[in-house]
Parts: sequence; C-alpha cells; structure tokens
Amino acid sequence: MSAPDIRSATANGLDQAAEALDHEAVQSGLSPEQYKQKMQRRKAVQDQRLAERSQQKGLIIVHTGNGKGKTTAALGIVLRSLGHGFKVAIVQFIKGGWEPAEKAVLSQWPDQLVFHAMGEGFTWETQDRDRDTQTAQAAWEKALTYLQNPDYKTVLLDEVNIALKLGYLSVEQVLAGLEQKPASSHAILTGRGAPQPLIERADLVTEMMLIKHPFKEQGIKAQAGIEY
Repeated sequence: MSAPDIRSATANGLDQAAEALDHEAVQSGLSPEQYKQKMQRRKAVQDQRLAERSQQKGLIIVHTGNGKGKTTAALGIVLRSLGHGFKVAIVQFIKGGWEPAEKAVLSQWPDQLVFHAMGEGFTWETQDRDRDTQTAQAAWEKALTYLQNPDYKTVLLDEVNIALKLGYLSVEQVLAGLEQKPASSHAILTGRGAPQPLIERADLVTEMMLIKHPFKEQGIKAQAGIEY
C-alpha cells in the first residue's frame, strides 16, 4: 500500500472512531465517569485527526441542491475571506445584481472586493436563449480573469451551475478554467443541478435539501432579511 493510501486508510479509521464515540456518548445510562472517559478518548482521537490533516490547498467548493441557502452560504465564505484581508471576486450568472442589503454590507470593502452582475435575470424573464448564452459566456470570460489571477484568494461564481444545467456553458470549459486557478486560491460555484463531473472534481460539495418552504406551503412572499 502506498503512503497516500496508508494516510487515507488511517484518516478513515480515525473518522469512524470519532463517529462511534459521538454515538456512544449520547446513549442513555452512562455514568458521569463513563461519559468522561468517552470524551477523553474522543479528544485523543480528535487531536490525532487534526495532527494528521496538516495540508493546505486552494479548494473547489460546490453548493448545489434544491434547498435555499446556496448563495447565502457562499457569501459567508466571502465575508470570512474579507475578514482575513484577502481579495475576493464575485461574478454573478443568471441573477441581475446585488440585493440592496447585500450591496450595503459588501460595498464596505471596495479595496478588497470586486463584483460583476453579468446575468440579466431568470430564464422566464429574459425569454431569449441565444442572448442568455452570450451573456453567460461573457460572464465566464470575466470569471476567468479572476480565477487566473493569484491576487484573488476567493472567487465566487454565483449561479454558474444553472448556466451549466441550461447548456449556456459547457462542463468541459468550466473544468478547464478551474484547472487554471492558482494552487492556493479558492473557487466557489453555486446553483442547483451541479453536473456530476464538477461534483467529482470538487474538494467540498454541499447539497442543500429542501424540506419546507414558506412560499410553497404558505404562500408567504420574499421578505427583507431572509430572501433579500
């Protein structure tokens, strides 16, 4: 077994041990001393997990799924990057621009953050597939300038997965562009329907699962502070 395979097997074993201890700790009937012993073992496992995960690299992050919160989660990473003093670029596909509240907050970092709203609205609003394709291709060319620029630590491609799903961009061109990013830079791709090749290439993939939505179940319209 090669060294990477050994490290992977060890990491998987530690992960399984951590999950088992977490499960055991919530079982009923444990005495205070038994609980303490399990938490001591859990801490030892966690310390070993942290010690063996010492690598750093720029990540390809995908937020997809039918649930709400994909862009919101990505903006959380953007804020964290800005807080560390990193430069950030956001290229917005499909949507037409900042929500007013987001603009009010993020415009406070004019020297660190650039934002390009390249979309012209949702497909049912534009009603012009050729124009939508041209717009998405232009947005992708703009995104490449930041993906290739080592000065930008984090690049958010908002709703790019929708452009892929609708065929405005090809998976091959997006994967090829991601290969051009510097090794230490992060790229975040949001939107439902992320294609499988992108999911396989990504380092971190989160699927937002819709369980309930007030618009569908209760007829509640979009509200300030939640949707915009």
